[in-house]
Amino acid sequence: VQPNGRFVYVANRANGTTEFQGQRVFAGGENSIAVFAVDQQTGEPTLIQHADAHGFSPRTFAIDPSGRLLIVNNSSPLLVREKDAVRSVLQSLSVFRVGGDGRLTFLRKYDQEAKGTDRFFWAGMVPLP
Repeated sequence: VQPNGRFVYVANRANGTTEFQGQRVFAGGENSIAVFAVDQQTGEPTLIQHADAHGFSPRTFAIDPSGRLLIVNNSSPLLVREKDAVRSVLQSLSVFRVGGDGRLTFLRKYDQEAKGTDRFFWAGMVPLP
């Protein structure tokens, strides 16, 4: 929930694979943050945006205390098919600006190479003194 209580964010994640050229590659699906406006009278949410997470399996995300930034932990590195080629997409952190209307604007992605079975499982923000 955004600190002002007017917006709610939900992660949609997909990381299923299929075989291509002897490798397991992403089978498709949505990896996004769904943005909902919350009716202040009834509490009913209304979908206003699906923001691409710019990675796979947006496992956790956090909003900074000011409500102006949202960071997403894309926890799964995957292989992706591009026509007849395969490329690797690393696990990452994606940073978004939160607009006054609750919508997200992508700012930057920070790739992180996994070592062995290491994976990101949590993302958060804390206020600085």
